This record gives sequence, structure tokens and C-alpha cells, in this order.
Amino acid sequence: MQKGILTVLSGFSGAGKGTAMKRLMEKYEDYALSISATTRKPREGEVDGREYFFKETEEFEKMIAQDELIEYARYVNHYYGTPRSYVEEQLEKGKDVILEIEIQGALKVKEKFPDTLLVFVTPPSAEELRRRLIGRGTETMEVIEERLARAKEEARGIDCYDCLIINDDLETCVDELHAVIQNEKKKVMRNAEFIAKIREELEEL
Repeated sequence: MQKGILTVLSGFSGAGKGTAMKRLMEKYEDYALSISATTRKPREGEVDGREYFFKETEEFEKMIAQDELIEYARYVNHYYGTPRSYVEEQLEKGKDVILEIEIQGALKVKEKFPDTLLVFVTPPSAEELRRRLIGRGTETMEVIEERLARAKEEARGIDCYDCLIINDDLETCVDELHAVIQNEKKKVMRNAEFIAKIREELEEL
């Protein structure tokens, strides 16, 4: 069985990356969405092992000490992180695993898993990003301006990514994301096969 590949999906708040990822999971069977661990309490309807792996703070800090997390961060007095064992199990099953995390976390993942594919999703323009944030109707203009200011900071790190996908049309974005991941998987397989072959040939010389 061919091992899966790890993809990190990042993007501005309002870029539609969560919607794109949900549609990708519905449309194609190749993928497993990574489940994060957190120390916050479950909200109504959330199930341990489905939305998150819910941990006590002491348990989470033990995971940090034992290098059981690919990356982690602390937000509003709670830890969030990506368990290494879950990701590695899914990859071994041949599933292509997707993590949805921000730039700092993405670069940490790339350090630990150099073959990770980093994909950044963006709307076609800054004005469209602003329009989408306002269109949600769930946040004040003050919060929207804060999100736009954060987007300005995040834009400085886009060139660290392997691929940029413009989310103008959802279905086109999802199909492009799928194609990019599958092409990367083929490339990794071809490289692995060639490396094994050339090593064997050199041993026989």
C-alpha cells in the first residue's frame, strides 16, 4: 500500500478554507482530516475523538514533553495541538492527511515532516476578502478590521508555501486542491522508486 502524504492548508480568515476542506472530504474518499487535541472543555454536541481529542492540561503538557505533538500553540488559556500518532496512523493506512493550521504551525510541521505539502488558500482580492468577512454577518466591524490586519501580517509568509490556490469558485478550488495533492503524491512515489533503484544499481557496480 502506498503511504499517504501530509498536506497543511492555511489561509486568511474568510478565505473559505474550511468550506473547501469540508467539500473536498465529501467529494473524494482519499482524505483524512487531522483531529487536534485541546485542553478546552467540549461544547454541546462535541464528541471526544471526533471534533477534538479533549485533554487535561497536565496530560497535554506531558504530550509536549514526550514529543507526541507535531505542533502546538496556546490560545486564550487553552492548548491546541496536532497529535503525531493519529497523523502517522492515517498516513500508514494510505490516507492523505490534511491539517488546517496557521502559518507558524505550518512551518513547524514542515520541519518535522519535510515532505509535507504546504497549500495557501486566498480569495481573488483583498476587497473580496473584506466583502466575505462582512457577509458572514457574525462579527463587528472592529473584529473584521482586526482580521484584515492579521491577514496583512499573514500575507508576508505566503511565499513559504509550495502552492497558492485562489478560491474564486468553490468547486474549481476543491478540484484544484485535489489535483495538487494527488500530483504531489505521484511525485513523492516516483522519487522514492527512483532513489531505491539508483541505490541498488550503484551497489551492483
